[in-house]
Amino acid sequence: MNDEELMAAVAQGDRRAYDALVRAHLPAITRYSLRMLGNGRDIEDVAQETFLRLWVNAKKWDPGKAKLSTWLHRIAHNLCIDLLRKQQRVLLGERFDEELDSNSNFDRSLRNAVVEQAKEEPSSQQMIEKDSELSALNMAISKLPETQRSALLLCHYQGFSNKEAADITGLSVRALESLMARAKRSLRIQMEAYYSER
Repeated sequence: MNDEELMAAVAQGDRRAYDALVRAHLPAITRYSLRMLGNGRDIEDVAQETFLRLWVNAKKWDPGKAKLSTWLHRIAHNLCIDLLRKQQRVLLGERFDEELDSNSNFDRSLRNAVVEQAKEEPSSQQMIEKDSELSALNMAISKLPETQRSALLLCHYQGFSNKEAADITGLSVRALESLMARAKRSLRIQMEAYYSER
């Protein structure tokens, strides 16, 4: 069965169809959330909420408007942005020393999330640990503003076209392409600094 047939079954309450969709789409949603958030607990929350919304709103999905993967990524994207903004508000209200402490906690959470992901994708984790360039690139991506990071991740890591990524983020294609260009410039600068320090 394809996504459209499975969604029609889910709309009728078919639990097996729902499980099949979760198995098919959970890895992509998890990878996207990991790169957006870098926090294992939040990634799990985003995935659970995304697929809860799939179950609850299955009848509302219109295959003529968006592929299921695009629709699910839009849900996950919005959840990630909400979490990032909430975390930013919390950070702004804390003292400087607490902010430093939370950053070290964030680093530990990121390592823990990567370790959890490694259980499912050991070859990816081994590549990250062995390749310092890839680690530096991942760190540079994590420092991008959320909108640039999302545009880059959707197009280059999740495989969406610019139009699909624009639909997910609620932007025009032109605005998305502008974000991508700024993200690439920022990454180039950060990676040049990385190479000059070696």
